[in-house]
Amino acid sequence: MNATTQQENVLKRKTDDVGWEYGSLIDPSNLDKVKCMFCNHVSTGGIYRLKQHVAHVSNDVAKCKKSSQEAKDRCKKSLEEASKKRREKTIRELELRDSVNISRVGDEEVNVAGRSEPHKLGPLDKWTRPIDPKLTQAEALHQQKINKELWKKRTHEVQQYVARWMYNHAIPFNACDNDDFKLMCEAIGRFGPGFEPPSKHDLRETLLSQEHARVKSLLQERDAEKMKNGCSIMTDAWSDRKRRSIMNLCTNCADGSSFIKSKEMSAVSHTSEVIFQLVDEGIEEIGPEHVVQVVTDNASNNMGAKKILLEKRPNMFWSSCATHTINLMLQGIGNLPRFTKVLDKAKAFTIFVYGHTRTLDCMRHFSSGKEIIRPGVTRFASAYLTLESLLDKKDQLRKMVVDGRWDSLREVKSKNGKAATATIMSMPFWKDVKLCLNVFEPLVKVLRLVDGDVKPSMGFVYGEIVKAKKEIKEVYGNVASRYKDVIDVVEKKMKDRLDSPLHLAAYLLNPYYSYADTNIFDDGTITEGFISCVETFYHGDDSKQDQAVNVELRKFQNREGSFAKKLTRTCQNFEYNAASWWKLYGNEVPTLQRMAMRILSLTSGASACERNWSTFENIHTKKRNRLTTERLNDLSFIQFNSRMMAKKQMIKEKKIADVLFSTETTEAQGFLFEGGDECAVVIYRDEDEEEIDNTVPMEVDEQLEPRRSARLRQLYEAEEFDSEEKEFDDEEEKHPDDEDDY
Repeated sequence: MNATTQQENVLKRKTDDVGWEYGSLIDPSNLDKVKCMFCNHVSTGGIYRLKQHVAHVSNDVAKCKKSSQEAKDRCKKSLEEASKKRREKTIRELELRDSVNISRVGDEEVNVAGRSEPHKLGPLDKWTRPIDPKLTQAEALHQQKINKELWKKRTHEVQQYVARWMYNHAIPFNACDNDDFKLMCEAIGRFGPGFEPPSKHDLRETLLSQEHARVKSLLQERDAEKMKNGCSIMTDAWSDRKRRSIMNLCTNCADGSSFIKSKEMSAVSHTSEVIFQLVDEGIEEIGPEHVVQVVTDNASNNMGAKKILLEKRPNMFWSSCATHTINLMLQGIGNLPRFTKVLDKAKAFTIFVYGHTRTLDCMRHFSSGKEIIRPGVTRFASAYLTLESLLDKKDQLRKMVVDGRWDSLREVKSKNGKAATATIMSMPFWKDVKLCLNVFEPLVKVLRLVDGDVKPSMGFVYGEIVKAKKEIKEVYGNVASRYKDVIDVVEKKMKDRLDSPLHLAAYLLNPYYSYADTNIFDDGTITEGFISCVETFYHGDDSKQDQAVNVELRKFQNREGSFAKKLTRTCQNFEYNAASWWKLYGNEVPTLQRMAMRILSLTSGASACERNWSTFENIHTKKRNRLTTERLNDLSFIQFNSRMMAKKQMIKEKKIADVLFSTETTEAQGFLFEGGDECAVVIYRDEDEEEIDNTVPMEVDEQLEPRRSARLRQLYEAEEFDSEEKEFDDEEEKHPDDEDDY
């Protein structure tokens, strides 16, 4: 790479801001001075001023006389979006402040800009005074600046106390990046001097009970949805740091997932009877008339519990977790020799780069500070995301390995270094990476659908897997000999898991598929599955079974009555709500309508229940491993349900992140050091291929403590850091006074 190209790379910042397409830095150390590529004008207010200059949107900035109309439009749009985000953030913060309700007691008060209530005066306020409306403009501005500087100083002093508390007690930085923290600060500020913080007893008793009751009341809206369209029950097992076996019970409806309870099961083996008993208690608690299905993984003890449940409740369904099954598909495909070879080469390269400080620094230089390893929620997710990241940075990496800076490193001259260089320069490697991603991508799309909780997925999972198989075949040019082993893996894992009568009926009743392809009604496998589903849903009611299968289905198939309306075509949009569609257009077929609305409101996976493991881990740390099961249950109920409600709000605001991405590096260890895959916590086992001891629900304590890379710790600001405080062993240094600390 020549000097000119290197200089351009430094001055052209690698960000998503459109402004950098039309400007560059004068000096890499000064981000304020940016030169316009059209007229060479230098803006001294950073990239924001440059966009104003190019877009002609401000009278305070010189207008570019040479900028194109496209550049003007793009910069103007960027400025408007930034302005909109600032307004939304301001409105959000004001709404948060307004939601704080603290009783006030007399004393002097002063109004502060941006606050909906008066703020109590502090000792520094004696140096400020309200701005007199009779002052001249210059005098008023001078007084305003004085007040502003004093408030700024006071804010900084308070922030120092907050920071000191976080640093001394190893509070993760991302703990302050949420509304609860802002609400707490606002409430304390409203109270004023003399606030008495809660005691340990208050936090573990009175306040804990009150918060549990508050969260429970917020879930009442979901309870109403369960009564209207039914729900799913999900269960999974977990082992805590004291090796107590705990089983989680969660529920899911169209409004999202909720944590019901956890139960300690250390004294008993996880037999089918035990699992059935726990699930049956949950069904009774919610109400049998509101539960449509139970979702678990495909473990043999769960399948045994399924038989017992269906004997007692023959009108319910027991489904295999779609997230678990699709991960097994991806895991199986990844184990095929042609894909293992590519993954091994990619891992060898990343292990070499991240294994040496200088090679890592070199890589970060050429990638503009971006990482090539992208941790995911599972080992496969980490592999897929990292391969995607490698391909995205292909050009930068290829430039890196031919640059003198890379070649001058002593580590690069080693056997592993030469192999890493050869891998990046190999065109067949990049061709294979692209092929891997093209094969994985169709199934990854399905995984994001079933794991995202954005909408009920039962009506889409079967249809999207059919579509994924078609796309995989197209990747191989529809040559059977090339795609056979991949499709065989998909079909093997899918059989008796994602092709049950419930999945087939949901596929047929979803007009997104059946309106687009009427041949679905002629498929014997699908119609047979539909009939079996009707027999279960309306078990014992021959009249309704006959009505649904022999009368009402025909009206739906032939698009008679309301189904013939032009507006029914809204179902052609993948984002539409299938249950709402049936509510609007299914009134003439009430028996089929009720069944369709309930089935199409179901989830297809139990990943929400599995994600509760991380909630338990956050709560039940080494320092808090004396928590009683009851208190652990209450804390999990509060934290899990609060997160689920916050996630639902983010989905509504379309701010949801990729469900495959993780801020923890646990499942990415295989890309950091040899044998790192053995440190994975989330392991998908297939009961068809190996026998598992049912008495051991999860891995032992050591595997709950994933090995971390010191270098990767700095990759993501959201990652928690470990406390350096002394940690006490349960038996050796347990003080009587601390018995109830938690």
